[in-house]
Amino acid sequence: MNSKLINVFDFDGTIYDGDSTLDFYKYCLRKNQKLIFYLPRQILGAVKYKMKIIDKTTFKEEFYSFLLGIDDIDYLVNQFWNENQHKVFSWYKDISSPEDVIISASPEFLLATICKRLDVKLICSLVDKNTGKYDGVNCYGKEKVKRFIQAFGEGVKINHFYSDSYSDQPMANIARKAFFVKDKKPSEWEK
Repeated sequence: MNSKLINVFDFDGTIYDGDSTLDFYKYCLRKNQKLIFYLPRQILGAVKYKMKIIDKTTFKEEFYSFLLGIDDIDYLVNQFWNENQHKVFSWYKDISSPEDVIISASPEFLLATICKRLDVKLICSLVDKNTGKYDGVNCYGKEKVKRFIQAFGEGVKINHFYSDSYSDQPMANIARKAFFVKDKKPSEWEK
């Protein structure tokens, strides 16, 4: 039995120029300055994470606490992508296919809109858009491999994998060929 081959891409810094979560946070702050009141909680979460008191998922939940102050998250996400869709690299647009999969640590509520616009599949962190609470753990490192296999089983293999981060080495390891994105351009991944 032949396996189906697909291309898989990290999102932030790989096909998107920047970090979409931070860009969205800044966008929300511009639209609602009252969200700054969540900053002490976010800073405390960052300190606890740096001191290894909390894990990455818990830290991110503290960061996403600002979502508690947003009334219409779906509207803001849509407006954000109206303004930021141009930050998807042209090289990706040139090679993209509806068979592509984006796999990211960013939250699903944020990336679902852009992935629908790009007509690609999405695997990412499941974060409640109203509370910032995770359903499961952050989709990062080895967790990406686990989620990919859960979503596609053994019958789908990765032809080409693209990322800008060596934390994605586990995904690169299961791809037939991997590409590292640096200076906004992909080149062959050196293992």
